[in-house]
Amino acid sequence: MKIEHFALNVENPPAMAAWYTEHIGMRAVRQMSEAPYTTFLADESGRVMIEVYNNPADEVPDYRRMNPLLVHLAFVSERPGEDKERLLQAGASLETEQHLEDGSYIVMLRDPWGLALQLCKRAVPMLLKTEASGR
Repeated sequence: MKIEHFALNVENPPAMAAWYTEHIGMRAVRQMSEAPYTTFLADESGRVMIEVYNNPADEVPDYRRMNPLLVHLAFVSERPGEDKERLLQAGASLETEQHLEDGSYIVMLRDPWGLALQLCKRAVPMLLKTEASGR
C-alpha cells in the first residue's frame, strides 16, 4: 500500500488551501465550495496529498499550542533559508532553525493558522528520485 493523503481538520480550509497553493506550490486536486470545504492538495510530485476541511463533528486541534514534534508537515526545500524568508513574508512564523551534524538544514515554521511546517534540505536525500520528475 501507499499513502494517498493525510487529513487535517482546520479552522479555515479555503484560506489555508489558497496559502499552500500560492506559497508552497501545492495544487488543489479536488475542492468543495460548501462546508466542510474539503480540499485535497497535491505536492509538486502529484504523488502525495494533504486534505484540509472543517468538520464540526470534532474540534479543530489547537495547532498553535501543539509542539511541532507532535505533528508537522515536512517539505523538501533546496533553499530552506530563502524559502523561510519568503514564507515569513507571507505570514508564517519561525519556530526553530537547525544545521545538523550530518549537513542537513532544517527549518521549522508555523503557517498562518499555527500548523507546524518543516523545510528540509537533507545532506542525503531520503526520498527516491523518479525518472519522470528527475527528483
